[in-house]
Amino acid sequence: MRPVPDRPTPSDLDRHDRLERATAHLDAPFAVVDLDAFDANAGDLRRRAGGTTIRAASKSIRCRALLDRVLAEDGVSGVLALTLPEALWLADHGAADVVVAYPTVDRAALRRLVADHHVGTAGHVTVMVDAVEHLDRIEAAGADADRPVRVCLDLDAGLRLAGGRVRIGARRSPLHAPDDVAALAAEAARRPGIHVDGLMAYEAQIAGVGNRPPGRPWYGRAIRAMQALSAAELRRRRATTVRAVEAVAGPLRFVNAGGTGSLERSGAEACVTEVAAGSGLLAPALFDTYAHFRPTPAAFFALPVVRRPGPGVVTLLGGGYVASGAAGPDRLPRPTYPPGLELDGQEGAGEAQTPVLGPAADRLAIGDRVWLRHVKAGELCERFGELHLVAGDRVVGSVPTYRGEGMTFL
Repeated sequence: MRPVPDRPTPSDLDRHDRLERATAHLDAPFAVVDLDAFDANAGDLRRRAGGTTIRAASKSIRCRALLDRVLAEDGVSGVLALTLPEALWLADHGAADVVVAYPTVDRAALRRLVADHHVGTAGHVTVMVDAVEHLDRIEAAGADADRPVRVCLDLDAGLRLAGGRVRIGARRSPLHAPDDVAALAAEAARRPGIHVDGLMAYEAQIAGVGNRPPGRPWYGRAIRAMQALSAAELRRRRATTVRAVEAVAGPLRFVNAGGTGSLERSGAEACVTEVAAGSGLLAPALFDTYAHFRPTPAAFFALPVVRRPGPGVVTLLGGGYVASGAAGPDRLPRPTYPPGLELDGQEGAGEAQTPVLGPAADRLAIGDRVWLRHVKAGELCERFGELHLVAGDRVVGSVPTYRGEGMTFL
């Protein structure tokens, strides 16, 4: 089903006018971040976290300047990176506390982590594990009592019903029961080169699933009911897991939970010391479908009109910036300004061209821009080497993305 865009509000139209004025001197295609919206979203994330520390999820930002900006906020500390090479690079550039969100089998990166003894022992980088094989890889890289590596245990936060025959949530860690996590923690604690540093449990079915799908109120109610049930089950299981792990491995430095879509629930749990967030800063189109919060769109990209194939249609250069996940229309970028445009259902968004249809197309001339939003956050930075930062109605700076710094980690 094609996503149904909300009718633009006066503030949306004002934002479009500001962006147009600020970037009039730029040639499309380009990407911008509205700093006024970015900062407002950061404040709202802190409010929703209710005093629980926020760890910034770098995969949803992929720009060091923006990462530094949010880390300067009160209540934000540490980075949740996607891969070990990214974490090491960020540590090289001054990041003081980086947790790697996914297990690694990168032998070269693990050897470097162990060899860079100052990184490993200062707690700058903590790697994720959910299997004995991950511990073996760390030891094979040279970790020992003199050069220990910090690890974080990954608890599967999915919901299981009907005796496990029904599962809801992302297919992440194999460690679901508290005893399973404690067994791995005990094995890790037995090895001199490994230090159990933290526990993570990311509830994708709550944090990453919109619960206000347009035009589907009953489905939205079903999603919200599932999320409430899952949150209650996870709250009990997460607390039990923390107690079980600490009984065999000692006190944990951190217990990480949540995501942009679940900050209130996760941050309120007594055992949780920090919540992760990143996408909510940029507010991609994915977050238009949540009932309990509504961040302000902060990231946009502009494409030039290069053709007019006929009445009611113009063709944009490029635009095939499709978000990851199960393929479908809900993964396609959203034409945003001017209002009244939609993608062609037969072509979608393409590598070479993106046709957009609607009455507004007849008011566009060759050389005009159409503004679009990506469905997910950091993935847009894989397409652009820089982001133009807009404050008010002017560009106040241009900063490189990871790609602009020559880094493409994943």
